[in-house]
This record gives sequence, C-alpha cells and structure tokens, in this order.
Amino acid sequence: MTADREIPYEELMGVAQDPEQALRLHRSLRAIADASSLDIDLRDMARAVLSGRVDVKDAFQDPRYTEAVYQRLDGIRRAADDQTYAERRQSKARFADWDARQRAELERERAERDAPVGVSGRGGRPLGAETRR
Repeated sequence: MTADREIPYEELMGVAQDPEQALRLHRSLRAIADASSLDIDLRDMARAVLSGRVDVKDAFQDPRYTEAVYQRLDGIRRAADDQTYAERRQSKARFADWDARQRAELERERAERDAPVGVSGRGGRPLGAETRR
C-alpha cells in the first residue's frame, strides 16, 4: 500500500464483531488497496480507510464507493452465471485452495497476536529472568 500510515486492525472494531473479524477486514482492505485489477474507486476507498483518512462506516455509506462495490458484485454475479459446470468445479477447487491458505495465514497471525509478551521459548520464563539457586 502506498499510504504513509496504516491503521492497526483494532481500529476496525467499530464495525467488527470481534478481533478476528477486524483482522480479516483489515487484510481484505489491504488486498483491495493493492489489487490493480479492481476499480480505482474501490482501491481508493480501501486506501482511505487503511490510512485513517476515512472511517470505515463512512466509506460504506459513500455513494461513490457503494456504487463501485455494487458494480463489482454485479460483474462477479454475471461471470458466475456464465460459467460452465466444469468451470464451476474448477472455481470451487481454486477457492478451497485459496481458503486453506488464508486460514493458515490467519492462524499464524492469530498465534503471533496472542503470543505472551516477553516470554521465551524455554520453560515459559520471562525474558531476562534468571534462575537463582
């Protein structure tokens, strides 16, 4: 992303139901912001939210952004309607692979986020703590 500053995912808790959903929303916004294949209005919206210039609730209510979302969804729907049975099966398989990678990445990020701060991998002692005898 080209913005100087990127908000932490916790700032999306105003629209997310839990930290996990906020993290997924943050990752999705980052993917949209970086996707050159998407409409410029969608990318601008994602960049504006990630930079903190626009609140996510305001972005979802902005007519320019909602129109871009609806246009994209309509294109996705039309493409799905035009798929053959074989193409649908291939698409489902690709999605399953992508979804597995996304879940693994989220699990890694969750583990990093939830890891105890200042604990070493040796016996769970705080870093810098020495054993005295």
